[in-house]
Amino acid sequence: MCKVLEVSESGFYRFKNNLNKPSRENVLSAALDSILADSPYNKNYGVLRMQIALKKKGITAGIRRITKMMRVKGLLHEAKRRPKGITKSTTEVEEKENLIKQDFTAEKPFTKLLTDITQIGCREGKLYISPIFDCFNGEILALRMRNNMKKELCVDTLKAAATRFPIGGAILHSDRGSQYTSEAFRQQLTSCGLTQSLSGVHHCYDNARMESFFATLKKDLLYKIPTYKMRMEDVKAAIFYYVFVYYNKTRIYTTNPDALPPAAYRALCELTNVVAA
Repeated sequence: MCKVLEVSESGFYRFKNNLNKPSRENVLSAALDSILADSPYNKNYGVLRMQIALKKKGITAGIRRITKMMRVKGLLHEAKRRPKGITKSTTEVEEKENLIKQDFTAEKPFTKLLTDITQIGCREGKLYISPIFDCFNGEILALRMRNNMKKELCVDTLKAAATRFPIGGAILHSDRGSQYTSEAFRQQLTSCGLTQSLSGVHHCYDNARMESFFATLKKDLLYKIPTYKMRMEDVKAAIFYYVFVYYNKTRIYTTNPDALPPAAYRALCELTNVVAA
């Protein structure tokens, strides 16, 4: 047969042995399906985050190859347009009150925190979501939700973070909403030992990393479920699960070393400090 086909004997047997082996593309496709099966939220992974997830499963693949396969499987997401020309001048007082100045990095946990409020429509009305975000590892330290955006929502979020974590001495950055400039909120800041930092008026980029979290929450979860038909309590439960089970503990976080999820990176740092001590 080898003579008829004009192939070497070793080549024939190599071909025969490979007949029952899956192709590289089939292996990659199956691995992507496995990642998607790990969590429904993983469908929102981009190419870079998917490459990291594949590596964790022991599969090495280039960006172009992953992009091609994700396109075939309908997993690519179109880049959204970014607003331009909306940054406005600020006053000297606002510059002094903005302590982080769009530097969202931190060398230690619980030293530079962000907060803000976003909303989502539910069957009974609007649900207001108030988290506190740690710039060190991207972790959500506390989260409170209510059907109003009064100052008590923000005060209670701050109390929750201070109860769970040693945030005394940190900077807490927010916009200039009336909730954050209220006397009650500032008194709670003082009680927790925090220093306040405030964005400039109309400066959306001054709290960009907090806005990025809200965009992720809505893209991964809230825009994929019919919140306007759901009871507020059910939407709250879905958000709590996403944040404290998936986002903090499971989701690949590309800015952390080894792309560790936020809570995992903090735990590793705490363990390292204990061992070093």
